[in-house]
Amino acid sequence: QVQLVESGGGLVQAGGSLTLSCAASGGTFSTYVMGWFRQAPGKERDFVAIISWGGGSTHYADAVKGRFTITRDNAKNTVYLQMNSLKPEDTAVYYCAARRGTYTSRSRADYEYWGQGTQVTVSS
Repeated sequence: QVQLVESGGGLVQAGGSLTLSCAASGGTFSTYVMGWFRQAPGKERDFVAIISWGGGSTHYADAVKGRFTITRDNAKNTVYLQMNSLKPEDTAVYYCAARRGTYTSRSRADYEYWGQGTQVTVSS
């Protein structure tokens, strides 16, 4: 059983930056594909970014490509999401997720483990 705990959310002005962290425990972190998803009020939980076991493969939603960067530190059992040039439409609860296997899926249904989420609010 994997436990995921996100941190780093907060309130930031448009154009600013935040870095989210997700600390994992209870499993072999280096064998999990890790993803970030987000859910705005009244909307579905959407894919943001994913990273492969070793960090060599990453994928991003079009809405964040070029502004967000996902990385992982397997020695620290932590995955990060660096968010730059933030926009009001980035406001959402951000969730960290993990799945076993090698497939870097963009579908939330493929992820077995989820964190509790961290709120990111971008003011205009």
